[in-house]
Amino acid sequence: MKYIGAHVSASGGVERAPQNAQSIGAKAFAMFTRNQRRWVSKPLTDKNISQFKEHCNKGGYDPGHILPHDSYLINLGHPEAAALEKSRAAFLDEMQRCEQLGLQYLNFHPGSHLNKMDPDHCLERIAQSINLALDETAGVTAVIENTAGQGTNLGHQFEHLARIIGNVQDKRRIGVCLDTCHTYSAGYDIKTVQAFENTLQAFDDLVGIGYLKAMHLNDSKKVFGSRVDRHECIGRGVLGLEPFKFIMNDPRFDHIPMILETPDPSIWEEEIKLLYGLIE
Repeated sequence: MKYIGAHVSASGGVERAPQNAQSIGAKAFAMFTRNQRRWVSKPLTDKNISQFKEHCNKGGYDPGHILPHDSYLINLGHPEAAALEKSRAAFLDEMQRCEQLGLQYLNFHPGSHLNKMDPDHCLERIAQSINLALDETAGVTAVIENTAGQGTNLGHQFEHLARIIGNVQDKRRIGVCLDTCHTYSAGYDIKTVQAFENTLQAFDDLVGIGYLKAMHLNDSKKVFGSRVDRHECIGRGVLGLEPFKFIMNDPRFDHIPMILETPDPSIWEEEIKLLYGLIE
């Protein structure tokens, strides 16, 4: 069973997100649990929490099919002490919000070295940041998103993901979200069935397929290996439909949230139908 959705708006309160997901025929969804453009946001109220859970229940959304994303301001590998502490505090707040909402996952970009520290040291720092948050929370898995490798962002190589996971103490609460656009832009070919199979094998060898907890389904505006993160609507970019046919018919992607972050929200419902239509 495939669970496809999109990163829907939580404007007006997190309790709106399940309803927004339902309106586009989503079986899964992603959202921000707070204003992602600010370092500090108002705490969730009892009403926010109870209505969120009620709306999830009414919409048939299992916590394991909801993939909240943290703020893009956060850099868990920041080379400067003050900025690192700010990021760690914000990340812990995000984890605690997921805990309050009864959610199982928090999806995040690993971090950037900003050309101010050795990448290996930065990867270790990211793992330390994750450990601190896991120590102060319970029941929420930290889900690392692979990146396109733009600028000084880490996480574009499977070795980076393996290095972070290797330094996380509680292996039961760490996972990976593979983004199709990021994977291709980072230099892992997924354009044909055989290429995708080879890339998945490399992921399994280096990281372990058991760590795959979620996917982001995005076509790409940029060519293979560009290291540029530019999403395109499904089937309209350089990837085309072939990789998505593979995903929709492979049981290794069953039962995990698969989230659209394509650039035109007005066609998300159409894209969800398109993806389900690829199942043979």
